[in-house]
This record gives sequence, structure tokens and C-alpha cells, in this order.
Amino acid sequence: MKLAVWTYEGPPHVGAMRVATGMRSLHYVLHAPQGDTYADLLFTMIERRNQRPPVTYTTFQARDLGSDTAALFKRATQEAFERFAPQAMIVGASCTGELIQDDPAGLALALQLPIPVIPLELPSYQKKENWGAAETFYQLVRHLVKARAQAKPQHDAEPAAEHSTEVSAEHPAVSCAEYSAESSARRPRCNLLGPTALGFRHRDDVKEISGLLNAIGIDVQTVAPLGADPQAISRLGEADFNVLMYPELGLQAAQWLQKNCAQPFTKEIPIGIKGTKRFIDEVAGLAGLDLDPSQIESLSAAARSGWYARSVDSNYLHGKRVFVFGDATHALAAARMASEEIGLQVVGIGTYSREWAREIRSLAESLGAVALISDDYLEVERAIDELQPELVLGTQMERHIAKRLRIPCAVISAPVHVQDYPSRYSPQMGFEGSNVLFDTWIHPLMMGLEEHLLAMFREDFEFHDGQSPSHLGTGATQAQSRSFSVSQSQNSSMSESQTGSTSQSQGLAENTVQIDLANGTVAERAVQQSANEPIWEVDAEQELKKIPFFVRGKARKNTELFARNQGLSRITIKTLYDAKAHFAR
Repeated sequence: MKLAVWTYEGPPHVGAMRVATGMRSLHYVLHAPQGDTYADLLFTMIERRNQRPPVTYTTFQARDLGSDTAALFKRATQEAFERFAPQAMIVGASCTGELIQDDPAGLALALQLPIPVIPLELPSYQKKENWGAAETFYQLVRHLVKARAQAKPQHDAEPAAEHSTEVSAEHPAVSCAEYSAESSARRPRCNLLGPTALGFRHRDDVKEISGLLNAIGIDVQTVAPLGADPQAISRLGEADFNVLMYPELGLQAAQWLQKNCAQPFTKEIPIGIKGTKRFIDEVAGLAGLDLDPSQIESLSAAARSGWYARSVDSNYLHGKRVFVFGDATHALAAARMASEEIGLQVVGIGTYSREWAREIRSLAESLGAVALISDDYLEVERAIDELQPELVLGTQMERHIAKRLRIPCAVISAPVHVQDYPSRYSPQMGFEGSNVLFDTWIHPLMMGLEEHLLAMFREDFEFHDGQSPSHLGTGATQAQSRSFSVSQSQNSSMSESQTGSTSQSQGLAENTVQIDLANGTVAERAVQQSANEPIWEVDAEQELKKIPFFVRGKARKNTELFARNQGLSRITIKTLYDAKAHFAR
């Protein structure tokens, strides 16, 4: 654990909260201090849910540590059961509560509640949010679904957890074997596994994939954890197979169901046109369906992104360099779609999900890209700065990084901010998802071209900002052009002599801001520039601005590197073009 201003994942108990919040009639009792209640804001402010998460915090304080915190936990659990009357409860401790070692599982078992109470052992200092969500979902499945007897011999059966209770008589556990006889008399049906609260477009992905499966003749029995209750979880064994939508969150549960209920699960992620078609072929095979190719073509006709990617308007986008970073599911799928369907060149692909490092590195090798496995946003920023892509596909943090580096960016993965939980329908999966992705990825590049054209013609005598609109006629009052410069010292509180000596000793120049109202330009030059760095001349800076902004950073970096290697102290227009010729070779 380390202190940072940004983290891609929270502690594992936040993952457990995502599962509990997405479900119905499940309550989470969390042994945690008052400060850990911040997690509620993730769901009410960021995801904009209309109700608080179903979580009861013990909210112990410093003065409680000298008394019986175990009694505090038992009282909170009993009160939560009486107040909310859930079908099942999960209990655990936050990273701070874990240090007290009060054993929430044993304390909850001692209460002998008439509902299943499922203990969570989430090592806060070794694991993170996605692992916590996956483990919570797995424990729910493991405790609520009764294994199929014929799936494996009784003496090999997996032992029950130390602290567990049987499902109540009101909501009995369901054996997988009860449903095998009726499977031939109905349409194939499946479960959708993995979507949770606070997931990136999970709500819309569920709707898109459910509609797609229904269109090819497959019923969706249960979506879990999102929208399910404990009773629905206990009946997961009714389905013929499982659709694993998000492997980081549902793989453990899918593997348990495969082993104990003989339910196969899908491996393909339906993101992009080709990914969705591979997914349809896979589920058709699992369901025993013989689909007419014309039916698949009819469904894929809704995906306009394929035609857009091949159109003349998109030709200039082909070969653009892209850097992809996010959770493994979205990063892998985005890299494949960018390379296979849009024609972008993937120069880097990474994830903060260390458990999926092998898959990321394998895909990176096949694409000839750099692989990055890290949860340090500063390391990600350095990689982007070195690779100088023309488009970044990442999380909310990569949006900030790209903005600082003036590189177009689109968000493709959690963690995200409130603007990426839209009220509109905006899936990432399926054929409609491919349309959403194409628009989301390509529009930043389109706007980049538009901004470059505006910058190119800003000094034109007809188009500069001081020129009145043409429809007002020649008699309209013209805005008067004026320019001024404002100089600021490095530290205004220092005396002039102190500032001079400090600047000389540190090799720093004062900030100079030039504002030209007629041309609408603001240029800030020589900001904390080291004395041993080459200095850009004004005309060279102006020439640099003619380069599109989304590759301008790379051009500046290469030119400065060339100047240093040549021992030049000043960068002129000639230096700029010499550097261009040098790196072109």
C-alpha cells in the first residue's frame, strides 16, 4: 500500500460494495471506521444511483478501540437484519477494520440469523477492488448454489466455508440436476455473469447483449450480480451455459459453475463487429443452434461503424498511432478493434489488472506494441509521453494525462467520472456498441483536425478573429487589434536582486505571456526552462504552431533532442526543418 493522489482501483471491500449495490435483497455489514463511509459517494455522486448502497457500517471511533468493538459489530449486524430484512447478508471488514482482527465471520455466525450469512475474507493490503468484486460474487455463488452431484464424486466435493449457513427454507438452495430433464423442451437459456454496480456501461451492455441473444433464439435467465437477488443466484444452475461478460469480475464464479454444475461459459468478448460475430458463433455452438448466415448479416447491418471505417472520410485516420490502457477486458477488446476494424496502429497497450498481464503481453507482441502492466499513473504518463501517440484510449486518468500532453483521448474503461455514466443508451458491446465506440474514438481525431485548420487560418486576413462576420457587410465595425505582453517574475515576493540571483543559480527564465487579441493567440514561453536547454526563437515557435497539435508535442521533443545532440543553444526555423529531415531518414 502506498500514498498516491490517484488509484485505478480501490480496496477490495469497495469491490464487495459494487456487488452488493448491484443486487437486490442483499445487505453488506462492513466493520469499518466512520471515515470509510466515503465509498457511498462513488454510487450516489459518480454513478448517480437514486439510492444509497445497502451497506451498514459499524463506524467505530478511536474511543471505541479501548472497549468491545466485537459487540459493536454484532449489534450493527442484528439491527441491519431487523431493519432491512434481506434474503442474505455478507459480512467483512475494511482495510482499517481488518487491523482490529475482530473476526466478523465468527461474530455473525454466533448471532444465528435465519438467513444465509456469507463471510468475506478480503485481504485489503494484498488485493484490490476488482479482485474483491470477483471474490464476493464467487462466494455468493458457492454458498447459494448447490453443486450437481453427478458433476464430481461426493468424496471430492469442495468443503464448505468454516463460517457458513444453509439457505433458509423460504429460499431453498437449488440443485443443478433438477433442470437437466426439461432442457430439451424449451429454448436454450443462459446467465449473464459479471456486470456490477459502478461498472463501465454495464447497464447498457446487459440490454444490448440480452437483445442480441434473444434475436438468435436464446433466453437470458439471470443477470448476476447486477439486478439479481440471492434467490436468483441460487437458481443459476437452471441455465444451459453462462455468458461471461467481464472476466475480471465473473471468471471465478463461471469456473465454479462449470466444475460443479457442468455449465460451460463463453470466452469471446462481444466488443467490435468481429468480436460480436465471434461471440455469436460461440454461443450458437454452446446452445446447439445452427444459425443461418443471412440472419447474422441481418443483425450486423445495425453496425454502421464498419462502413464508416472503410469510407473515404476515414482514410486519413488509418495508421494513426494509438495507446490503449484500462481494465483487461476493455483494453484487450479495444486494441483488437482498433487494429482489425478501424485500421489504427496500436503502439502501446496496458492494464492495471496485474492478473491479466500474460494476455496483455501476448496481444502486444502480436501487434508489435509496447506492453505496460502497472497501477502507477505516473508510469503510464511517462509511457504516453515517450510513445507520443496520436490518440489515447484509457480511463479517466488517461483523459487528464492526454489533456496535459495535448493528445486526443477517449475513455474506454473504469475508473471514470460522472460524465461517463450517461443517462442515454450507450453500450460498448454488441453491434450498437461498435457504433458508439467508433464515434467515441474518432470524434476526438476529427475535432483535432478541425482545431488544426482553425489555427492554420487564424492569421488569414479574411478569417482572423478581428474580422466581422461576412453576413454583416463591409460597413460593420471592425474590432481593433491590439496586443500587449505581461511579464511575471518567478517569485513576486522576492526582491529584484534576489530573483535575479535565484534565477541565475537555478537556470530559470521568467515567464513571458504574449496575448494577441486580433489573432486570438496566447503564447507562454520560457516557463521554467533550464539554462542548458536549447531556446526556441520566436519565428521557430510560430512555425511549430503550423504543425497539427496532436503531433506537435512529438515534433517539439524530436527537435529539442536534435538540437542537444548537435550542441545548438538556439532553435531556429532551419533547426526545425533539419530535425524533421533527420528523423525522416
